[in-house]
Amino acid sequence: MAFFKWFKRGKKEENLQEEINNELEQSIEEVENENNEIEDINDNKTEEVKENISDKVEEVKENVSDKVEEVKENISNKVEEVKENISNKVEEVKENVSDKIEEVKENVSDKVEEVKENISNKVEEVKENVSDKVEEVKENISDKVEEAKENIIDKIEEVKENISDKVEEVKENISDKVEEVKENISDKIEEAKENIIDKVEEVKENIIKKKEDTTDILEETEEEMKEKEEPKKKGFFAKIKMGLSKTRDSILNRVEQVLSSFTKIDEELFEELEESLIMSDIGVETSIYIMEKVRAIVKVEKIKEVADIKNVIVRVISEILEEETEEFNLKFPSVILIIGVNGVGKTTTIGKLANNYKSQGKKVILAAGDTFRAAAIDQLQVWGDRSGIDVIKHQEGSDPAAVVFDAIQAGKARGADLLICDTAGRLHNKKNLMEELKKIARIVNRENPDAQIETLLVLDATTGQNALQQAKLFSEVSEITGIVLTKLDGTAKGGVVIAIKNELKIPVRFIGVGEGIEDLRPFDAKEFSKALFE
Repeated sequence: MAFFKWFKRGKKEENLQEEINNELEQSIEEVENENNEIEDINDNKTEEVKENISDKVEEVKENVSDKVEEVKENISNKVEEVKENISNKVEEVKENVSDKIEEVKENVSDKVEEVKENISNKVEEVKENVSDKVEEVKENISDKVEEAKENIIDKIEEVKENISDKVEEVKENISDKVEEVKENISDKIEEAKENIIDKVEEVKENIIKKKEDTTDILEETEEEMKEKEEPKKKGFFAKIKMGLSKTRDSILNRVEQVLSSFTKIDEELFEELEESLIMSDIGVETSIYIMEKVRAIVKVEKIKEVADIKNVIVRVISEILEEETEEFNLKFPSVILIIGVNGVGKTTTIGKLANNYKSQGKKVILAAGDTFRAAAIDQLQVWGDRSGIDVIKHQEGSDPAAVVFDAIQAGKARGADLLICDTAGRLHNKKNLMEELKKIARIVNRENPDAQIETLLVLDATTGQNALQQAKLFSEVSEITGIVLTKLDGTAKGGVVIAIKNELKIPVRFIGVGEGIEDLRPFDAKEFSKALFE
């Protein structure tokens, strides 16, 4: 309200200013009118009139200035008065708001207390209802339990009676059977006696006949010995050829099946052949590489017959397998670290490898570095005992690096040529595996700096492409110098050898084609290729 009053007063002051301006304009008009009248007066009076007019003008200006100053002072006073009124109103509003806030707070607190009381009452009421329900349920359960007990007791009694009846029945049957068996035994004994007498007579006759036929028997025995020596003369090649029969059939049968479905050489044929190689566990990357080489040879040699492509595929695969690799020659003393996942045949490989080098006259020591897998130490000890080789071992769960350290010291003391170390197969924990292998390598380099260190990865050929993936993962955490491929004799997935040679460029050092202790042999690429496709 104070603001509106001030605004109205301002309007009045503006109206006053306008009235003053109007009076001033009216005065000026009057002066101008007088000036016009003066012009008509005699020239002598002109100067006097001008002076009067100037005086009048000055007088009017002074009056106007006084009025303006008076108005300014009134306006300033009014502004100050309005400011004071506004400040008073603001304070009054603040006090009213504070009072209202306090009043609302008190009301809210009262409501909260009221709600709390209601909730507490409801909770107590629910508790009482739940307690009543629980007691009711307990009583029902007790009744049910008692009823069940009575039923169980009745059933047990019924079962006991049935068992007793069955036992009696079985006893009677057994008695009957025993009597029957006794009679049969008596008959059999009599029959056996008669047969024995007949056999004795027959043996007597045979002995006489055998004496006469001794020469013939000796000749037959010599022939059998020759037949048994024949496979030995055939050597390891025959075992490889027999062991690779499933792999050979897997690769060539698929290729022949595709070739028999086409009458001309085109891109569709090449794609089908590529797919068949992939299905033979040669792998995608290697299969693509093989077929690119086959396409180039077919184009260069201008091959037209579909059947001739089989020989081209065999030629390309043979080139991959027979690609020159550095021969595996150990310079003694040497240390071989055996790595791989559990179940691929690491411990068996170590046993066969140790026996192989011992048969060459080398002093071999085994280190049971797989202290994590249950029974790994005992299994390695069995292989050591079988070949008469010392095994350095600690308790299960001990530090593998400590086992290797002790094995190196034992090797030095006993003049060993070769130390073969078993390691834990824990591919899922690559960081720990890497650190463990690095630690073992550091110890070997420090304690036996002149030794040649080889890291051989053992792979199970029956796992196919999974073996290739294992090799890739182990290559990321360890510097693998060679691969041992086991169980080639029992799988159709031997094509993984081709993928390993082509993709990883890691040499295959040993292959296993049987369960015998001598069935782990150095890998001969040309011999393997020949056995695979002959």
